Amino acid sequence: MTNTADRDGGQTEREMTRSRPETEESYGIPEESDGLLPWSFVEETLADDRNYWVSTTLPDGRPHARPVWGVWVDGTMHCGGGERTRWVRNLAQNPAITIHREDAETVVIVEGTAERYMEGEADPEILERIDDAYEEKYGIRHGTPVFAIRPERVLAWSDYPSDATRWTFGSE
Repeated sequence: MTNTADRDGGQTEREMTRSRPETEESYGIPEESDGLLPWSFVEETLADDRNYWVSTTLPDGRPHARPVWGVWVDGTMHCGGGERTRWVRNLAQNPAITIHREDAETVVIVEGTAERYMEGEADPEILERIDDAYEEKYGIRHGTPVFAIRPERVLAWSDYPSDATRWTFGSE
């Protein structure tokens, strides 16, 4: 199933393909598309969560995971941290990122690229909406840097393996 999805709050459109994840047969993931989750499952689940795990890559190539706060704004996941935090410094060298919700039963995993938003460089209106969302959710305004997570692949399920779903995103 292929959809065109507005991924950037109206700025660009990317093709999104929904299918089953591929793994070994013994995991029991159905081949048919009946039971695939809708994209709204990803949006609502990520928007409702309070805490997330991000994984980045250390300069020596080892993985690095940390819990963070984040907000869903304009159809995109946003999270941020201080300039000197290890994961933010990792993103400066390699913008590859994976974000995962805390729950390991109702799963959403976003694999993609982090786009850095900085004051004076990013659209001030999106920065305002991100800060408003942080204030509503956590009682603070976040400020910059903040990162928009541009998905390349998303995996999700709530009743594994029957509803295991994968979305892949085409280039802009």
